[in-house]
Amino acid sequence: MNTRTDYLDDPAPARERARVSEPPQPSELSHSDAAMRRGHGARPPGFRPGRLFYGALIFVIVAFAVGFFPRWRERSVVKRETLDLALLTVDVTSPAPGKAAPPLIFSGEVKALTEAAIHARANGYVRRWLVDLGARVEKDQLLAELDTPEVVRDLAQARAELAQAEAARTLAATTAKRWKDMLGARTVSTQEADEKLADLSLKKAGAEAAIAKVQRIEEMLGFAKITAPFAGIVTMRTLDVGQLVSAGAGRELFRIAQADTLRVFVRVPQSLARAVAVGQTAEIMLTELAGRVFEAKIVRTSQTVDPASRTMLTELEVDNAKGELLAGSYVQVRFREAKPDAVLTIPANALLFRIEGAMVGVVGAGSRVALKKVTTGRDFGSFVEVLEGLTAADRVIVNPPDALVDGAEVRALTQPTHAK
Repeated sequence: MNTRTDYLDDPAPARERARVSEPPQPSELSHSDAAMRRGHGARPPGFRPGRLFYGALIFVIVAFAVGFFPRWRERSVVKRETLDLALLTVDVTSPAPGKAAPPLIFSGEVKALTEAAIHARANGYVRRWLVDLGARVEKDQLLAELDTPEVVRDLAQARAELAQAEAARTLAATTAKRWKDMLGARTVSTQEADEKLADLSLKKAGAEAAIAKVQRIEEMLGFAKITAPFAGIVTMRTLDVGQLVSAGAGRELFRIAQADTLRVFVRVPQSLARAVAVGQTAEIMLTELAGRVFEAKIVRTSQTVDPASRTMLTELEVDNAKGELLAGSYVQVRFREAKPDAVLTIPANALLFRIEGAMVGVVGAGSRVALKKVTTGRDFGSFVEVLEGLTAADRVIVNPPDALVDGAEVRALTQPTHAK
């Protein structure tokens, strides 16, 4: 009773003991903890340490990017520019066709279509001549006559020998017939009859030889008349009345040329031989006939190059019915239809002169240099012809350095095609 009374009498101690003995309520604990945290630097409500870490990381990355990438880009630009400056820069151009070739003009020699020297076929003296220099003659026309006394005597002798041979043949034939009859009557031997028949064959052969001899001398006597082998013009006469002439190819008596159609011979250089073909037309020009042009046609070529002159002999024919052209003349021949192969040209300052000869630098695949040996033609000052070694698609380096080597890498700047 006293105890209860004491508790009732002093409620404050009792309440304190009750607090100690009773567990704290959640609300009371939260408030007390919050008070303690606030009193001792505690974290504010809603605070998350992960956000602070990621924010700091992003800040570092952004700062690194802002500082690194501009410097990296500058270094890349410097490196690229350094490499570009170290790479050789060259100007290139393409070979261009050369100047339009003028018409091919060569000198030529005019000759008659047919020309023959007339010689004597029999020995004798000139009795008369019937045509002179410049005369027009027809085929088989009589030109001159010869006195051939020796041939006449030879003919008389041959005819006499022929008469003897024929008489001997007749007698041999009669004798052979008689001996054949006696052989049938068995009055002569077979041997004797065969001898008479063989003698007949011998006399026949002698008679035939005599006939051939007479014919040959008669033909020789016919050569006393000198005739024209074809229609043409007498271009030379060397005989005169009473002149002694001898058979053979000695002194010519006449020269005859057929000049209604003339032949023109031209020697075309080897470099242009392929441009000339049979069937092409050409023009014949003479200095003394200024302004006159005669049409000609290529009829044949030698198809070979003369090793001495390196030219190909070409033959043309030209109509000369009016006789305006003279055989043996010197003329100029212009080949209108002949088209030489196109020749490429390059600037003269593109050439490199090395021990191997003239060379040029060509930019190929991968911007690599290839040195090509070339054969040059005509030099026109600012540019030169290239006969072989290049194609129109090549990119030729203009004004190359002397130290240029095969396989070097370059930067090519294309120039316009060079002017010619």
